[in-house]
Amino acid sequence: MRFMVGRADGAQAVYLVKEGQGFDLTARFAGVGPDLAALIETPKLMDEVQAATDLGPPVSTNTITPALPLARPGTIICLGLNYVDHIKEGGYEIPDYPALFMRGRKSVMPAGAPMVRPSCSEQLDYEAELMLIIGTGGRHIQEDEALAHVFGYTTFNDGSVRDYQRKTHQWTPGKNFDNTGAIGPVVVTPDELPAGAAGLKIESRVGDEVLQSSNTSNMIWSAAKIIATISEYTTLEPGDFIALGTPPGVGHARKPPRWLRPGEVVDIEIEKIGVCSSPIVDEADMPKTAAE
Repeated sequence: MRFMVGRADGAQAVYLVKEGQGFDLTARFAGVGPDLAALIETPKLMDEVQAATDLGPPVSTNTITPALPLARPGTIICLGLNYVDHIKEGGYEIPDYPALFMRGRKSVMPAGAPMVRPSCSEQLDYEAELMLIIGTGGRHIQEDEALAHVFGYTTFNDGSVRDYQRKTHQWTPGKNFDNTGAIGPVVVTPDELPAGAAGLKIESRVGDEVLQSSNTSNMIWSAAKIIATISEYTTLEPGDFIALGTPPGVGHARKPPRWLRPGEVVDIEIEKIGVCSSPIVDEADMPKTAAE
């Protein structure tokens, strides 16, 4: 199944997406609610949705303004170095353990919302990434069982402010500026994708300019391996997000560097999942309440 959370006319709802049309599950099923939380936490509700033949009248997905898949995401864990050529272009040694970091909730926003270049830096970079959403939590999850813990996969742009990322050995500042991590808009359940969402084309673009182009089969650590690794040190919970790293072609590695500029629209596309588009705006041009 393919889900999209957003507003078409009135309150926020969960839509089941089929061939460019969205069916309002929130209106059709009393227990669904305004985001994916209930579907993630209630397998019987998922079964009911899947079995339904009458989903009500559709709307065009083009009329839906996306929202985050979860209004309040769980823990957001990101993998920094997961494609060999990206590791090399950044000047790093290939690690023998995943480079993991975390994002806060204020750093992420839905697809379609502005990605904000902060007033203190012009070095806003793009990173096309596959992201998964945990459906069933657990600790010490075995790799061969890990994919059963995935609710779905989506598209992520890990927008990075590079000079702040490089200020210390920890990447936290550069990865946590407000409104720099775009998620969605579509969440695809595992049954519609290859195991672990492997073998999918992943690309970033600005207009006709292709910035990154690779395949998720080039990841060093698979989705299953990352879930198992993370669950060694923390209990994963339903609604946690895990981003799986970016391929080569990022802006800071280009000569000269290729930073995102206000007025551009950056598209992240993953085969069989969808496109995450983000207009780039300068912080100074944002309404004061949105920029604070």
